[in-house]
Amino acid sequence: MQYEIHYGKADVKVYRTHGTPLRDVRQIPESPFSGRENILMAAELEVTVHGTAFLDAYTRGDNRLVVATDTMKNFMQTASLATSAPTLEGWLHDVGSAFLATYPDMERLTMQGRELPFPAALVPAADGDGFAASEVLFARDRNDRSTAALELERHKDGARITGHRCGRTDQQLIKITGSAFADFARDEHTTLPERSDRPLYVWCDIGWRYADPLDALGGDPARYVAGEQVADLAASVFHQFVSLSIQHLVNEIGSRMLERWPQLAEVSFDATNRLWDPGAQSEPDPRVRTYADPRPPFGKIGLVLRRDA
Repeated sequence: MQYEIHYGKADVKVYRTHGTPLRDVRQIPESPFSGRENILMAAELEVTVHGTAFLDAYTRGDNRLVVATDTMKNFMQTASLATSAPTLEGWLHDVGSAFLATYPDMERLTMQGRELPFPAALVPAADGDGFAASEVLFARDRNDRSTAALELERHKDGARITGHRCGRTDQQLIKITGSAFADFARDEHTTLPERSDRPLYVWCDIGWRYADPLDALGGDPARYVAGEQVADLAASVFHQFVSLSIQHLVNEIGSRMLERWPQLAEVSFDATNRLWDPGAQSEPDPRVRTYADPRPPFGKIGLVLRRDA
């Protein structure tokens, strides 16, 4: 009989204060982001361990080599204290490398992280001139957040990255004009009207991979792609671009991302159409309208763009 086994610990929330700042990120025209101080870094971490050494726990109930998942949780807290990485991906790399260095029976593992964003609140500046980012006060203020996953395996020189993916999830974008959906295939099952101009509300997850995964760790900030920049770029394209469909829109965002960041090898999208259902419309001024929450099911759109080899 053949076995493929894995186990781990999920939903480990870690809040780390006074991390290494991320500075000197190369700016792009669509975003003001150039770095962050990382005074508060927060993420939901997950580790999945792979390896045949744990097979006896499954087949014989022999747990002598099993690292308890509660131990994994505590280890992630301690290893997060030691990291000096300025990026989520680097944080995952440090924690995953520490697992492999500490527990020799772990052959390979996958580290995943989901940012818990707490941006610094704006408070009156100390000199009384305007506002400045607080060093002690932080607030949750948006739905989207960065994500990352690294696949690591033991190597003679330490942990080696064998796979990776980065992302910005749960972005919600709406505009009340500047989108269309018309000239689509019609048959006896079609009831959707064509619209030359409509509001558009999408929920979107954006992913990307680097040609060199080491760029994700933040050792050279100028080659790091920050999730905040990706979110800003997507919003900028969404605002500027008159799309003829959501497919048209995500292709434009992806093309812009590959143009802005030559170090990326791939970008991907999973989007859902959450356009509101029409409510009422003013007769004197048809621009004045009301809408209601949409009823499921929702349309799904996916796209992967890869550079030519």
